[in-house]
Amino acid sequence: MKVLVIGSGSREHALVLALSRDPQVDAVIAAPGNPGIAAIAHTEAVDMNDSTAVTALAETLDVDLVVIGPEAPLVAGVADALRESSFPVFGPSSEAAVLEGSKAFAKEVMESANVPTARTVVAYTSEEAAAALDDFGAPYVVKADGLAAGKGVVVTSDRAEALTHASSCLEVSDRVVIEDYLDGPEVSLFVLCDGQHTLPLAPAQDFKRIGDGDTGPNTGGMGAYSPLPWIPAGTVENIVNAVAQPVVDEMTRRGTPFVGLLYCGLALTSKGMRVVEFNVRFGDPETQSVLSRLRSPLGQTMLAAAEGRLDEVGELDWDPRTSVTVVMAAENYPNTPRTGDIIRGLNTADGLDDVHILHAGTARATDTGAGFAPEDTVISEDVAETGDIVTAGGRVLSVVSLGTGLHEARAKAYAAVAEVKWDGEQHRTDIAEVAARGQITVADIYPAPEEAPAAAALDSTAPELPGWTHVYSGKVRDLYIPDTAADAASAKQLLMVASDRISAYDWVLDSEIPDKGKVLTGLSLWWFDQLSEVIGNHVISSDVPEAVAGRGLIVKNLSMLPIECVARGYLTGSGMADYKATGSVCGIQLPAGLIEADRLEPAIFTPATKADLGDHDENVSFAQIAETIGTEAAEKVRDLTIEIYQKAESIARERGIILADTKFEFGTLPDGTLVLGDEVLTPDSSRFWDAASYESGQPQASFDKQFVRDWLTGESGWDTSSDTPPPPLPAEVVEKTRARYIEAFEKLTGQKFPG
Repeated sequence: MKVLVIGSGSREHALVLALSRDPQVDAVIAAPGNPGIAAIAHTEAVDMNDSTAVTALAETLDVDLVVIGPEAPLVAGVADALRESSFPVFGPSSEAAVLEGSKAFAKEVMESANVPTARTVVAYTSEEAAAALDDFGAPYVVKADGLAAGKGVVVTSDRAEALTHASSCLEVSDRVVIEDYLDGPEVSLFVLCDGQHTLPLAPAQDFKRIGDGDTGPNTGGMGAYSPLPWIPAGTVENIVNAVAQPVVDEMTRRGTPFVGLLYCGLALTSKGMRVVEFNVRFGDPETQSVLSRLRSPLGQTMLAAAEGRLDEVGELDWDPRTSVTVVMAAENYPNTPRTGDIIRGLNTADGLDDVHILHAGTARATDTGAGFAPEDTVISEDVAETGDIVTAGGRVLSVVSLGTGLHEARAKAYAAVAEVKWDGEQHRTDIAEVAARGQITVADIYPAPEEAPAAAALDSTAPELPGWTHVYSGKVRDLYIPDTAADAASAKQLLMVASDRISAYDWVLDSEIPDKGKVLTGLSLWWFDQLSEVIGNHVISSDVPEAVAGRGLIVKNLSMLPIECVARGYLTGSGMADYKATGSVCGIQLPAGLIEADRLEPAIFTPATKADLGDHDENVSFAQIAETIGTEAAEKVRDLTIEIYQKAESIARERGIILADTKFEFGTLPDGTLVLGDEVLTPDSSRFWDAASYESGQPQASFDKQFVRDWLTGESGWDTSSDTPPPPLPAEVVEKTRARYIEAFEKLTGQKFPG
C-alpha cells in the first residue's frame, strides 16, 4: 500500500511514523512535509489547500490511500475532490468538516443527537455577547465560530478580556459562541469513523495554555500524555455510545456521512460528561502520544475506514507504556514567533532511548551565512548555513517519549528537551505533572479508574519507603525520588535500590537470589573507592531507610549517556559470535585464529545501545556512538572505559579473578563533569572468571548466574526462544547462585560478606 499524507506539522510526522510501522504499507509520501519527515519518508511540495494540486499529486504518485492531517484542507474540500477522482480518503467531506469549521453548527448537531454539552448562546453583536457573558457569569468561555488552529477559545474570569475577544471574533465572523464554564478534568478521545461505524483510539489529555500551571494565553497545544491513569472505568465506551456514535448517525441522517477522525474534547464535570468541542482531524499534540503507543497497523485501519469497512477491524492493540509529549516553541509564541534560529542537539535528543523528535515549525536554511555552525557547538552569534535546521513557526518540535508510567515517561521526555537548544526556545515544565502526582480528581458520580496496565507490574514488588516515592522498576533495580520532588526529571537526588531479582535470557525470573542486592551494592561501593583517582561517581550516601539497608544508595541525578560502554579483554560471548561471523568485534578487526576465551591485547572498546526491558542490548560501532553523542564525547568515554578496565583487571587478577569483560554507564553532573553511574564491576555487569582454572579454548567457570543459565538451558526443559516465562528455580540452584555471588564479593574485597 502507498499512502499520501497531507500536512506539514508534528501531527503529520507522527502519522508518517505510525503508518511506516504497518507491514502492508510499502511507501509513505508526505506533502508538503517538513525536514523531520523528509529524513524518514519522501516529501513533495504542494499547496495542501488546493484541491486540484493535491488530486494531481495523488494521481502522479498512484497512491492507494490519502490521509489529510490539518483542518483547513478538509474545510476547503480537498477530500471531496480526491473522492471524485476515486481515491480512498481518510478525512471528512467539506460539508461534514463544518463540525469543526462552525461551533454553532456543532452545537446544532449535538442538540439534534441529544449529545451532552455546555449551555450555549450564539451572539451576533457585541451587545448580545455582553448580555450572554453577564447571564453565564465568570469564568467566561468565548469561542470563535470558525477555524482558529486551537487558539480561538478564551477562558477567563476577566469580563473585559472576554468581551474584547468576543468583539475581535465578530470583526472576522458574523457570530461568536458564548458557553457555560465546565468544571472537571478534560479528556481528548479520537474516534475513527467510516460514515456508519466507530472505533475509538486511546484517550489523552492536552495542555492548551502557554505557561506552567495553565497560565497565559491559549495555544495550539503545549503537551499531552496518554493513557490517563485517573480516567474512570468505562469512560471510552460512554463517549462512543453517548457522543461519537450519535453524532455519526446524525451526520448520516443529514446526508453528510462523516468519514475520518472525530476528535471529541470533553469535560468530566460534577454534573456528568459534557462535550467541549469537536475537531474533524487528529488533534495536535495528543496525536503524537496516542500514535506512539499504537501497535495495530494504522494504514490498514485507515483504509478500512475510508472504504466503509471499519466493522471488520477488531479491537486495537496498544503498547502498555505511557507516552508524554512536550512541545518546544519559538520565542514570542503564541503571538508572531521569532524564526530563523539554528536548532542544535537534535541528533543527540533523537538518539535517546524511547524518544522521538517530531518536527513542526522547522525548515532547512537555504541562505549562506558568514560562518559554519556545527550542531551542538556553542557560539556567540548564530548564522544559519545552508542545510542547518532552523525555526520556522510557533510550535517548532514535539518531543515524544515512552516509559513505564508517567514518572519515567516525563523524565525521558524532559531529558530529551534538555538536549535541544535554540535562542528564545520556550516550553512548559509541568506536562503531566499533576497526573504523575496522582492529584487529578473526578466527581464522585464516576466509577473508579481501571487497573494499571501490565507494563507496570514490576512496580508492585518495590517496598514503600518513608520520605521516598517509587517511580520506576527495571529488571533488577527500583528507583525512588524524594517525596518533595515533582518527578524524576527535576529531582536532584535519587534512591537506587538493588533488588534480589534475577534475569536471564531477557526474562525476570519469579525466583529471587537472597542477598544478591547487597552483593551488587557492596561491590559497587568498593569499586567506586578503588577507582576514585581515575573518575568520580554518583554516590551521595548509603544512609537509606532500614527496609533497603545494604541494598540502597542515595545518588546524584545524572544526565545519562544513551550508551553502554563495554570493555573486552577476552574473546567470549557475543564478541566471539561476532568474531566468528566477521573476523571483527563491533567493527574492530582482530587477528585470525583466535579461540574461545583468548586474551585480547590490548583490550577493546565495544559500545552497545541501552535496551528496553525485555529486549537485547545491541552492539554498535564507535562511529555510531560518535554520531549519537558527538566525536569528542565518544573518544572521552572510550578512553575512560579502557583505562578503568585496565585498572580493575589488574586489581582483580591480584585476587585470583580474571575480569573478562565489563560494561560501564556514564552520566554528567549539572556542570558537565563526566562520572560513573549505576552499578560498576559486579557479577551482573561483568564477566568474572576463576583465574586458577582458566584455560582458553573452553568455557570458563564464572562468578555470576551461570548456575541459573545452565539449569534453564538444560535440566529445566524450558525453551529460551519461546514466549513462555521460565519456570521457578530449584532451591539448590538458588543457593549455589547465592554462594557464587558472595564468593565473588569476598575474593575481590578481601572482606567477610556482612550478610
